[in-house]
Amino acid sequence: MDNSLNILIAEDEYIVLRGLKETLIGLGHKVIGEAMDGETFVKLALETDPDLLIVDVNLPALSGIEAIERIGKVKLVPSIIVTGYSSEETVKRANSAGVFNYLVKPVDEKELHEQEESLEARKLIERAKGILMDRNGIKESEAMKLLQKISRDRNLKLVVVAKEIIEADNTLHYGM
Repeated sequence: MDNSLNILIAEDEYIVLRGLKETLIGLGHKVIGEAMDGETFVKLALETDPDLLIVDVNLPALSGIEAIERIGKVKLVPSIIVTGYSSEETVKRANSAGVFNYLVKPVDEKELHEQEESLEARKLIERAKGILMDRNGIKESEAMKLLQKISRDRNLKLVVVAKEIIEADNTLHYGM
């Protein structure tokens, strides 16, 4: 199973952009585009099919948060904001824009790997919720509550329960 992501990045400092790109490639991902301003970033995001957006909060022409908001009106792509400082206002704006998470510069490989694991867990949980919704004819909120209940009852992490549900569903559909 290929866990590499197609990632689009934006950073207005060339050296930081190169370092981020090299780190992501070193982690086994594909950098499908890079931008040094917000307008170019939006254009690239809408022209390509990224699995993840990583964007500096302070970009020329259009801020990273504004870029995420524009992209979000057209398609939903998980995004991570990179900032030189973490102010409460920045965090609130990022949250309201639907940002998955944010990192404070300098970003290191360990932080990017942790974000990768978190994103993968989120994808598995969403997939398991979909299976529960289909199988039980329930709404998304009910599926999430069921996942959480199973997790608590069995004293397992949510992502472990999600993997088990996905594996069971795959087994039931084997050969179909």
